[in-house]
Parts: sequence; structure tokens; C-alpha cells
Amino acid sequence: MSSFVEQLRDLDPNDPSRWPVAFRLGAIVLIFVLAAGLMSYFMAWKPKKPELDAARDQEVKLLQTLSEKAKKAANLDAYKAQLAEMEQSFGAMLRKLPNKTEVPNLLTDISQQGAGAGLDQKLFQPEAQINKDFYAELPIKMKLTGSYHAIGAFVSGIAALPRIVTLHDVEIQPAAKDAGNDQLQLSVTAKTYRYLDAEEQASQQPQQAGKGRGKTPRKPPNSR
Repeated sequence: MSSFVEQLRDLDPNDPSRWPVAFRLGAIVLIFVLAAGLMSYFMAWKPKKPELDAARDQEVKLLQTLSEKAKKAANLDAYKAQLAEMEQSFGAMLRKLPNKTEVPNLLTDISQQGAGAGLDQKLFQPEAQINKDFYAELPIKMKLTGSYHAIGAFVSGIAALPRIVTLHDVEIQPAAKDAGNDQLQLSVTAKTYRYLDAEEQASQQPQQAGKGRGKTPRKPPNSR
């Protein structure tokens, strides 16, 4: 080993022709390997580098997509259970919506809540039905007069009804002087909701399509 190191030290880099044959062959092989490596870099690897980078980016995106899908697959049972729970809750809400034949009785129940709470009913005015996607709103304007506790009992009675009834545009102010000092007037819009049957929903679709279509835009005077 020491003799090999000494031979390396004795080599004249300015006169390779005097090197031993083994060293000259080794130098030629080393130069050939370096030249081949440089040629491979500039002629093969460097031109393909953008494609390689794009492939790596695509690999990262595919791995992210795979990870997201794997998470969704792992939570599939939870999603199914949540969907079943939502469908059950939605069905329970639908059962609280009156049908056509039940609406008159529901209006009577709403009106009787005021009398049952001890309020004097000044106005009970059902308004036009407002159709939505799969249900309809039935607004009722009401004015009632009575004590603060009677108004609270009326609101509690409305909340306890088996059908969905909501109160909107609530306004409470002192009643007329002849009604008494402790009397208040409640102005409110009660809304109940009715589920639209298949035929009614089908009739809604052409109307909604017509609303979605705007008027044809007029051309400017100078346009051809």
C-alpha cells in the first residue's frame, strides 16, 4: 500500500506518457467515465428534467387524492349513519307539517290559543299561501290584547302545538287606554307550513324555470 502511495506521489502530471501502464489505463477509464457522465447529464437527464419534475408533482397530487379518498372510505360507515339520522329527522319534521285537510283545524287551534290564554283577539287574518321548493308557508296576521302573562301563555301554547308554527314580526305595545293600564297589544305574524304533494311540486317546476330565465338583452343602438 505504501509503495502505491509513493508511486502516486512520483507521477508527473505534466508528462502522463511516463506514468506506469496501470495508472495510464486508470486515468483513461476515469476520463471516459466522467465524459460519459457529462454526456448523459446534458443529452439525456437534463432535457428530461422538466418531465421528471412534472411527474413528481403529479405523484404528490395523486398521493394527496389517494389519502383523501382513503379517509372518506374509512368514514363511510359514519357518513351512512349520519345520513340515516338526517333522513329520520327530516321525516319527523315532515310529519309535523299539516296536509291540505288538516290546515283548517290547525288554524282553529292557533286561534284558540289566544282565547285559551285569556287574550282578546282583535285580528285573525290568514294571508295568501307562499309556495317554496317542497313546502308552502301559511302566514296569519294576528292582533291580540291582554296582560303580559297572558301573552307569555299564548306563546307557550303555540310552541306546544303538534304542528310547526313560528312567530314573526312580533310587536308589543301598550293597548288603548280604555283596555286598562296593565293591558298590552300583541301584533304578530304566525306562520305554519304545509308539505306540497307530488302534483303540487310538479306544478312548481315550470314556474321556477320561468323565473330563472331572464329577458333577452336588448342590443345597443349602434350594434349590428
